[in-house]
Amino acid sequence: QVQLVESGGGLVQPGGSLRLSCAASGFTLSYYDIGWFRQAPGKEREGVSCISGSTGSTYTADSVKGRFTIFRDNAKNTVYLQMNNLKPEDTAVYYCAADYPPSSAQDMCVMLRGYSWGLGTQVTVSS
Repeated sequence: QVQLVESGGGLVQPGGSLRLSCAASGFTLSYYDIGWFRQAPGKEREGVSCISGSTGSTYTADSVKGRFTIFRDNAKNTVYLQMNNLKPEDTAVYYCAADYPPSSAQDMCVMLRGYSWGLGTQVTVSS
């Protein structure tokens, strides 16, 4: 079965950091575009950061640019989202998704493209 499992969420104070993990099983992650998305209560789902499986290029939303970084570890078949200088407005459920064939990281994030989705992990930023 094709599965994506997110982990690493939790409660953190403003200015703190978290690293989210997206572990893939049933497929080789490096052959796919992978994206991190988030959705807060009452808000639309938004693309946070995506990485291309074909070129390795990345796209990051303006709202988190300079604070969040997406990267993958092919040996572990896992993609990560490093989140620094967290703000209360970052509070949301974070999902990872995979899409094939690999193409544009920007398209995946902006157009909310994903064939397989994880169940999400909660990130809460509060003092």
